[in-house]
Amino acid sequence: MRRATITTTHGDEDEAARVAAALAPDNTAEMATRVDGDAVVTTVDRKTTNGLRSTVDDYVVNCRVADRLGGDEERSTARTDDTPDTDTNT
Repeated sequence: MRRATITTTHGDEDEAARVAAALAPDNTAEMATRVDGDAVVTTVDRKTTNGLRSTVDDYVVNCRVADRLGGDEERSTARTDDTPDTDTNT
């Protein structure tokens, strides 16, 4: 059995709980997610290295999306380097 543990921090316990709840529907039977303070901790067990890699890759993408969606108004409208410039008034 192969195992990976992924820990991400999200500012506070409420935000971590929100991210964990958003991730839960995509978890497989080989995954366990919990909130530990401001962190989301997920353990993935898979039989093969390739299966583990694939599951972890999918999880990281889902986690990034869950973290970016929601939160307070200031956070949800914050721009990042990969946000395209859509201002057409310039």
